[in-house]
Amino acid sequence: MTAARQVEPSSASGSSFKDNWAIKYWGLLLGVAALIAIMLLPTPEGLPVAGHRMLAILAFAVIVWMTESLDYAVSAVVIAALMAFLLGLAPDVANPKVLLGTSRGLGIAFSGFANTALALVAAALFLAAAMTATGLDKRIALVILSRVGTQTRQVVLGAILVGFVMAFLVPSTTARVACLVPIMLGIIAAFGVDKKGAFAGMLMITTVQTASIWNVGIKTAAAQNMVAVGFIERTLNYTITWLEWFIAAAPFAILMTIALYFVMTWMMPPEVDEVPGGRESIRNSLADLGPMKTSEKKLLAISLTLLAFWSTEGVLHRFDTSTTTIAAVALMFLPGIGIMTWKEAQPRIPWGTIVLFGIGISLGTALLQTKAATWLADIAVIQFGLANATALFILGAMSLFLVVIHLGFASATALASAMIPIIIAVLQGVATPGINIVGMTMLLQFVVSFGFILVVNAPQNMVAYGTETFEAKDFVRTGLVLTVIALALVMLLGATYWHWLGYA
Repeated sequence: MTAARQVEPSSASGSSFKDNWAIKYWGLLLGVAALIAIMLLPTPEGLPVAGHRMLAILAFAVIVWMTESLDYAVSAVVIAALMAFLLGLAPDVANPKVLLGTSRGLGIAFSGFANTALALVAAALFLAAAMTATGLDKRIALVILSRVGTQTRQVVLGAILVGFVMAFLVPSTTARVACLVPIMLGIIAAFGVDKKGAFAGMLMITTVQTASIWNVGIKTAAAQNMVAVGFIERTLNYTITWLEWFIAAAPFAILMTIALYFVMTWMMPPEVDEVPGGRESIRNSLADLGPMKTSEKKLLAISLTLLAFWSTEGVLHRFDTSTTTIAAVALMFLPGIGIMTWKEAQPRIPWGTIVLFGIGISLGTALLQTKAATWLADIAVIQFGLANATALFILGAMSLFLVVIHLGFASATALASAMIPIIIAVLQGVATPGINIVGMTMLLQFVVSFGFILVVNAPQNMVAYGTETFEAKDFVRTGLVLTVIALALVMLLGATYWHWLGYA
């Protein structure tokens, strides 16, 4: 019997491994087939050979990212190698009589690592790691939750408030949700409700959707925002300050947060109205943390100072967001001030995210430099009838397109890397008088964060789903309603508030 029990899991594991490998194999094969097929097609008139090859690489990247046939970091390295060779052996766009050369091709492939947006993302990940290492994120969450009531609806409001506050202080969505998930599980256990019940599912989905909503509201809350900012800075020579972003996005995020509360309490009503002792349990968890450590106090001071610098950029000083964030991280490692050592930080940093981010920016930049993005944009302008459309129609059409294509992506960073350069090119190609390309790109970047529908649309969704407190169908049905509301708000704000600001 013991031997049989040992064999059966191994067999099941082997079967699962084969199934997973088959999916990955066909996804990778499909990506390679698309790459080769596009390469073999005649180069369209008006499109440089380098642009033609970038379209092939883009098709490969999108398929690999949509099927997750390769780890994101590995896919980034493969894309860099393809760019180095395929662009290197293509004629130079500026001087078609000579080949670009693999050295320059590799330089283009790694050009994204010289972007200041990458520095901000990397620094933000260090800040998130410091929050986790010191336990400050957990303390902040518990302090806020300890002040809400014992009614289940009040706990949900508390979870939303925690997500809102953490979005300002922890510039990593996955890190925020990873911190909050065990706290929410503790609340569910303390309340003595069924882990698979309506209250548990509603609390967990609300937690993760709050994180996604405030990815829109706060520039520094998510890596995908930095992708858009990086392209805007490089292509349009304009820097969107933290405050400009917040003024534009906060009304949307606030309205969506209100909608989230009513949607979740209406569609997943809790099985209990009040749970006595819940607040006391949270306070006990807070007491278990002990008094606030020196490292937490230092990190809180650094974080609040950094937030002050972010919010006053371009108003009280000229220091950009990336520079002030790098300075804050430097302070974290200095002797005497130091909050953690490099050895402590290193295993907590998702280096693959940084690699994907850098190569993603390079991919988009190359699409623009080789005129591939412009060529695709011209087709999109004609097919969608955008040439002389109003700014509001363009906003609506492109928003709907992004929501649909996001269904195939498991990373908003990857989606932004692939789509934002094309969006910029589309906006540059329309004849609408007075269109604000920077403003419209920012508004459409808001939509890139709409990963509300499928569990696989974002890493933070998967973190919450791993708790087994809700079923995927619950996420889908509530997410569809949230997406419809979000698109309606985009159109409403596009016709009013954003129009008054001059963005739409």
